[in-house]
Amino acid sequence: MERSRFRVVVVGAGSIGERHIRCFQRTDHSDVAFVEPRAELRAEIAARYPGATPLETVEQALGDPSDVAVIATPAPLHVAQALSFVRRGAHVLVEKPLAVTPEGVDQLTAAALKANRVVGVAYVYRAHPVLADMRAAIASGRFGRPVELVAVCGQHFPLYRPAFRETYYATHASGGGAIQDALTHIVNAGQWLVGPVQRLAADAARCVLDGVEVEDTVHVLARHGALLANYSLNQHQAPNETAISVVCERGTARFEMHACRWREMTTPGGEWIDHSRPQLERDELFIRQAGSFLDAVESGGPPACTLADGLHTLHVNRAILASVTSGQWEQIPDVEP
Repeated sequence: MERSRFRVVVVGAGSIGERHIRCFQRTDHSDVAFVEPRAELRAEIAARYPGATPLETVEQALGDPSDVAVIATPAPLHVAQALSFVRRGAHVLVEKPLAVTPEGVDQLTAAALKANRVVGVAYVYRAHPVLADMRAAIASGRFGRPVELVAVCGQHFPLYRPAFRETYYATHASGGGAIQDALTHIVNAGQWLVGPVQRLAADAARCVLDGVEVEDTVHVLARHGALLANYSLNQHQAPNETAISVVCERGTARFEMHACRWREMTTPGGEWIDHSRPQLERDELFIRQAGSFLDAVESGGPPACTLADGLHTLHVNRAILASVTSGQWEQIPDVEP
């Protein structure tokens, strides 16, 4: 069956916006435009991606409505911009985190429901085929009931984002710091694997990174219902590693993103059984995410990460920040699916 072709506009052409431009183009059924107010950067991006139509303002994009809008601006702008595009008839993929406060999310949810538009949040781990395979194995029940989740993650952030001091990362208000920038991916993946977080306690500090005041190291204890969880992440270690283990009644499943595999062990003291795939090239997760979102638009089904799921993760982000300040356990508000 011939695929529909979509007009896609990416709002914001910073590093993540540029990646969305590139990856939606690579779906082969998108005609891509982008909004970038900085003239020099707009010209550079247009030269790098022939066929991508450059626009200077959001108003220009709204004046010629697209089928899909990808919001890749700083987090405080996400909800208002998403709402504007939904009201113009577009389906919207919002970069993570959904926002820095929940203000306006109810309005966006209501507008999307009224207009029958798909709104998703770009938590790209949900596009990882190995994590999806592990999730399906856990959901099948073959390991029994999940009882514990342990996530241990880290990378040398300045190597991958050398300009981090000059970006949104530098302040919490713009969506920065390890909690909102990196840990939010891991928490959202945990939510996808074992369900929503009900309460948590957290500690965080800036241990190594110079030039910013936000945290680069985070530890979180959490409860996903009866399941106990432990999330540990830093942005300064030499190894680039992400491991998420789910311990169940009759076995353990472990996702190792850096090795592109998940592992299972069901015999105490036994050997790991590995389920590996070839290493993904750098853009593949984002191409998969783009394709998955367009599939949801075409079918009318839910996106990989719904607006409700993104809102729940936003509440978790805020609870972690609050717990670091208060030193107390924080409750997570319920979110209607």
